[in-house]
Amino acid sequence: MSADGPDRVFLLPGEYHVSRAPCNMATLLGSCVAVCLKNEAKPHAAMNHYLLAENPGARDPDKGRYGDTSIETIVWLMQKLDPNGKMTAKIYGGGAVVGHLGAASDIGLKNIDMARRMLKRKNIPITEEDVGGTSGRRIYFDTASNRVVVKVIQKTEEGARLEARRRDLATRKTKVLVVDDSPLVRKILKQAISGTRDLEVCGEAGDAFEARDKILELDPDVISLDIIMPKLDGLKFLKSLSQHYPKPVVICSTIAKDQSQVAAKAREYGAVDVIDKDTLHLYKGLDVVQQAYIPKIRHAAGKVVRKMMFKPNQ
Repeated sequence: MSADGPDRVFLLPGEYHVSRAPCNMATLLGSCVAVCLKNEAKPHAAMNHYLLAENPGARDPDKGRYGDTSIETIVWLMQKLDPNGKMTAKIYGGGAVVGHLGAASDIGLKNIDMARRMLKRKNIPITEEDVGGTSGRRIYFDTASNRVVVKVIQKTEEGARLEARRRDLATRKTKVLVVDDSPLVRKILKQAISGTRDLEVCGEAGDAFEARDKILELDPDVISLDIIMPKLDGLKFLKSLSQHYPKPVVICSTIAKDQSQVAAKAREYGAVDVIDKDTLHLYKGLDVVQQAYIPKIRHAAGKVVRKMMFKPNQ
């Protein structure tokens, strides 16, 4: 995201890159859009990868996620490198990769429209487009030659489900259900989650039976689950959940030590991730919790889980 960088750059969703020197930029697009900018007389070039067309009214500071603020930013950075330079643009992506899911089907079209409108407003001509359709794309931008190679990615059922989940979560906060028999632990974990811009606590539960009811009522995106609980331990609950109502689960327990049999069993039963609660130093502030726990919740949110089958003695 700086004006200098490595010779090869891969952009993740919400990122952008501007370079003074020739380099190769690449990204993977579904309903997202990438705009490639090139200075006509100098080697300066830029590319972005945005998820949604317009920054919301609250003006989310993560400007790379939105077409209007992302394009505004890369144009501004290119103009800083060469105030009088002329640019051309190319647009890619915006596929209806989740079109069968209704409301999400127009995300790609809105992203494409935003790119066209922003570039017209900036008086930057569009020399090439490869947009729309129903497939994903891999984009390879060789800035030295201003050549962009597009490789179409045919959807798989799993890929479509994952794309649908990511697009859904991009439009709202991820809902987390915190399940732990300790009210104090729940309070600390809730504070850590509530301190993020992209996660929210949708509910809490002190045991597996209460958790079951909250899952059916609130439909959380991720479950943070303790193991040692009254009535039914977390591993048995996780196994049942994976069989009948799978959800991304992060096990957070004092007995889930790294490389332990408990941690291995949790993953066998479908946990996306496992964290030893003792390593969070819960009673010494939120710093370690934010650094170690929150990334695992975010990682789990991006996963699609399926129903699992277990052998009788498993």
